[in-house]
Amino acid sequence: MANIARFNVLDNALDDLMRGFFVRPMNYEPTAPAQLRIEVTEDDKSYSVRAEIPGVKKEDINVGVDGNQVEISAEVKNEKTIKDGEKLLRSERYYGRVYRAFALDQDVDETATQARYADGILELRLPKKASAAAKRIAIQ
Repeated sequence: MANIARFNVLDNALDDLMRGFFVRPMNYEPTAPAQLRIEVTEDDKSYSVRAEIPGVKKEDINVGVDGNQVEISAEVKNEKTIKDGEKLLRSERYYGRVYRAFALDQDVDETATQARYADGILELRLPKKASAAAKRIAIQ
């Protein structure tokens, strides 16, 4: 006959919670690396892309278009220093590169592409390439 043991869910959940609580390092101000968030919309003639890249100079942003592939990258340099008189209280820095690449349904006309960067928002207008009419092949 099997032994029957009483199982209390609350005790085990509390034990699991407390087991790792004091072992993990605690960080009060999480510093997540910069991310590049994008929004892509489409109409009959073009695609519109809005990318959030705050705190970056427009010279540090690179945009590449190859067929239906779009690449956006930027060099991010974040520095934040808080001083109190002559004594440095806190200094936070982040240097890195953000990168996004995605494919669109249709090829893009690279010659008519427009880009604008203002207030931390990169706006791209990517006109669709006119697709060649299907050629009918005569069967002999």
